[in-house]
Amino acid sequence: MNTSSGATLNEQRTNVRWFPILFMVLIGTTINYLDRAVFGIARVGGMQEDLGLDAVQIGYLGAAFSLTYAFAQIPGGIFLDRFGTRVTYGLSLFSWSLFTAAQGIAGGFAAMFGYRLGMGLCEAPCFPANSRILATWFPQGERARANSVYAVGQYAGLAFLSVPLVWITSELGWRALFLIAGLGGMLFAFYFYGKYHEPNDSKIANQAELDYIEAGGGLAPKTARLKFNWKNLASVFRRRQILVASAAMFCGNTVLVFFLIDFINYLGSERDMQFLQAGIWGALPYIAAALGVLCGGQLSDYLLRRTGSANIGRKVPITLGFVMASVIVFAALVPKGTEGNMIVIAIMCVAFFGQGITYLGWTVISDVAPKELIGMSGGVFNFVTNLAGILTPILIGYILFYTTSYAAALVYVGSMPLIGALLYIFVLGDIKRLAV
Repeated sequence: MNTSSGATLNEQRTNVRWFPILFMVLIGTTINYLDRAVFGIARVGGMQEDLGLDAVQIGYLGAAFSLTYAFAQIPGGIFLDRFGTRVTYGLSLFSWSLFTAAQGIAGGFAAMFGYRLGMGLCEAPCFPANSRILATWFPQGERARANSVYAVGQYAGLAFLSVPLVWITSELGWRALFLIAGLGGMLFAFYFYGKYHEPNDSKIANQAELDYIEAGGGLAPKTARLKFNWKNLASVFRRRQILVASAAMFCGNTVLVFFLIDFINYLGSERDMQFLQAGIWGALPYIAAALGVLCGGQLSDYLLRRTGSANIGRKVPITLGFVMASVIVFAALVPKGTEGNMIVIAIMCVAFFGQGITYLGWTVISDVAPKELIGMSGGVFNFVTNLAGILTPILIGYILFYTTSYAAALVYVGSMPLIGALLYIFVLGDIKRLAV
């Protein structure tokens, strides 16, 4: 053992991976989902009337983001592998925030449609970059907890910050909402670019922390920035673990899409709740989902430490989450009325809590993706996952058109997580780092 290695044994380990690294990922993820949410708030805050938009145009504007976001996942991951996390995340954050702010000056449907396309395009590298940060900055035994911490921003932001966003809209107008949200994101982009560095380039993480990360499977080599070639992309698509984990996350994301797009409408049209009442009660499942993310991460890393098996540590919580998410189908059996509505809210909380646990799928990608192709693997994963954002609203729309009821829609939404559970149990295979 050399002197420097021996010195690190007695050196108190820094925790740069938790702060500022994971803290910045948490803030970036919160901004990401808030920028998606402000469109819905602005719509009821005067935007639709000011721009003269009908319901069909609003639908196209909503789909515009998902369209470019999903299909830019793989190119975004390729860009990430080529230019690294610092450049990619900083540029992505600044540019999508710029398009968010631009929506505040839109003069009509065409301009707003273009800005929404641009926003989805520029957000695409965000979650592959999150996955790459987890894989490089965290040992395997801490990744699930780290994943759960930053993922809280996805749910808790919508649960707790909707009231301030509504206040801004009512006091300053819907245009100010877009401008303020976009400006905040652009300012944070500069902060991220200035503060973020890869582990081996960090000036504040000491050798003890770097050794600890490396011993746990982190610290991608500096040579892990490959130029794109079709052979590498084909290699990712041939990896069973990546494709099966992606397909399973598609199933879980179906539940998330229902909550983002149809839940409040379901409470109003199917459960006869007043709009304000639906908004208040509708926040509870988001809180439950945030708790599910945190509990899932803690349980996963606990099982990994106790058993030493990534298969047990990852598969058991995720499968449990899928099963819990499927209970949403029981809401179709509950009669209307005040007591029935409270039962439905409880069912939805259980279902969304379970969906929050399934967010561990991103940890699985961090565990199995080849280190040289983490960005591309994350892009493939998020591309497949976000196809649910295109398919689910269309299917539910047809169901409502032909049946005027959410009953069949709830059966569809609830059945998808069961498919995800079966994929994890019988098809996924071993969770281990793949080679190029």
